[in-house]
Amino acid sequence: MYFGLQTGWVSTMSMPASLMGFGLFRLLRARLGPLPFSPVENVLVQTVAGSMAIMPLGCGFVGVLPAMNYLLTPEEQGPIVLGLGKLVLWSLGLCYFGVVFAVPLRRQVVIRERLKFPSGFSTAVLISVLHGKAREGEGESAGGFASLAAREGDGDVQAVSDADGEGVKHAESWRRNVRLLLICFFVSGVFTLATYFLPVLRNIPVFGSVAASSWLWTLNPSLAYVGQGIIMGPATTLHMLLGAVVGWGILSPVAKSRGWAPAPVGDWENGSKGWIVWISLAIMLADAVVSLGYLALRSGKQYLPSFQPVHSRVKTLLGRRSHAGYTSINTGTDVDDATSSPNLRNRPASERDDTPLLGEREEQDEEEDAPADQQISDRLVVIGLILSIIFCVVCIHIVFGDLVPLYATVTAVFMALVLSIMGVRALGETDLNPVSGISKLAQLFFALIIPQSNKSSVLINLVAGAVSEAGALQAGDMMQDLKTGHLLGAAPKAQFWGQVIGATAGAVVSAFIYRMYTSVYQVPGDLFQVPTGYVWIFTARLVTGKGLPPMAKEWAIGSAILFALTTAVRTQTAGKRWHSLIPGGIAVAVGMYNVPSFTLARTIGGLLAWWWRSTMGWKDTPLIVLAS
Repeated sequence: MYFGLQTGWVSTMSMPASLMGFGLFRLLRARLGPLPFSPVENVLVQTVAGSMAIMPLGCGFVGVLPAMNYLLTPEEQGPIVLGLGKLVLWSLGLCYFGVVFAVPLRRQVVIRERLKFPSGFSTAVLISVLHGKAREGEGESAGGFASLAAREGDGDVQAVSDADGEGVKHAESWRRNVRLLLICFFVSGVFTLATYFLPVLRNIPVFGSVAASSWLWTLNPSLAYVGQGIIMGPATTLHMLLGAVVGWGILSPVAKSRGWAPAPVGDWENGSKGWIVWISLAIMLADAVVSLGYLALRSGKQYLPSFQPVHSRVKTLLGRRSHAGYTSINTGTDVDDATSSPNLRNRPASERDDTPLLGEREEQDEEEDAPADQQISDRLVVIGLILSIIFCVVCIHIVFGDLVPLYATVTAVFMALVLSIMGVRALGETDLNPVSGISKLAQLFFALIIPQSNKSSVLINLVAGAVSEAGALQAGDMMQDLKTGHLLGAAPKAQFWGQVIGATAGAVVSAFIYRMYTSVYQVPGDLFQVPTGYVWIFTARLVTGKGLPPMAKEWAIGSAILFALTTAVRTQTAGKRWHSLIPGGIAVAVGMYNVPSFTLARTIGGLLAWWWRSTMGWKDTPLIVLAS
């Protein structure tokens, strides 16, 4: 909630949750005696924690609700201030249907296609490192069905074997990581406390007082933002820096000098801060349209084989195993008949001769999945999906009454389900869930079906976008967790109920925390600028015909064309060494609508991560510890 209201960026932090869960149970075990805490139980810990952590973004508390509460004008049926009870009801209504809808997608994207889901894979690797790689018997006793698989040839992933003496090395490694965690925690805490007594530390004028006061070029050296940058990596943070340079270093002075944004730079209405947002929106929309269009085309080819020539289909089916790129660390007990082993996928590729016939491929993948008693039943999925959709529609109707028509809410939910498929595939392939673009597409669609004469058109637009974003976000988060669980042998049924528990708790807690922050702090204000709220309201006004500032239309169209081209190039060059040099539209847009102080700190973190990996030779685990 804190980061979301400040910058609009929220992370589930699955890897830090796994790390802290492991540390907590390690301490409890030292004091209370043996406690069962295997890798599959750590999977459940991070599943519940991650589903709670995503709720401030998933339920709109960092964007849609601030837009409704503070930015809607009386002509737009606003401002709308919801009481605590309605806030809880709203968030509960949005938190379930995405989780349920992810379940039927699992078999296709995780089991059959074996999409990588990089964050889910990295979390599985971290858990295996923390637990010293549980032996096969331990995994089975915990109800698991598979051992951890690692990408072949990935230099950042170090398999932990069960050889003699490895336990001693693991214990020492664990102590070093805990020491690092405590030191970084202490330093960051002391620095944060100091900012309350020395507020200048939050905005250091690194480029001089004129650049700071007139053009908002300052640095907020919060170590939390540096940690975010480490997790995001150098490519994403440098693309965000490019957006900040173009937006705040070039476009802002141009708009000010030409009289297109005559008010002070920090003014959202008539200053260049508000003028830049339109360029940022155009870039996000262009990125979303091209990315989702490409994914829709790929999905059509995937799910509708008639789109493919016969030879292409044969190549796709026979090539899926090698495309996934997984090789076992733990092969378990050897058996004579490789083709009959339940742990077939845990045998090295060189020892298998299991190239399937065209009609056998899907059946073979089915055999590698979890046992039936650990799966979520089809009946539960159908009933859960129907009930969660009805619950969402009823909750929104109770909260907003006749201001939001029933047909608009129903349409928004079903649109969210369709867009969730694209979001899940994007997450599996690129580790980026384009929920911001998905919500903007939903807003654009509803602008076409809701008449502009309707006084509530902006409000309806906000609600529809929020529903679409919630569905795609929850489905993506669930799929990352299911990927982690699949690699470590956790039961999908346990993860499903863990997500439901976490979402329920997170929805309720988020409502209370949002009410607490908005009661204590001025929102929007210096500390909580809610930039995402402005993005939401400006998008709604744009697509419902409210008009643009001078020259914003021309610059927005030009920027959209440019980043539509760069996004098209990025989609076609995935996996190339120079792929990261092509700017990502979403990252550039985020750098534009956030003030430079946040972006500069994240860029420092991204560059530190690059330096540590390339120069110091650190692997992922210590970096994750430090960033956490």
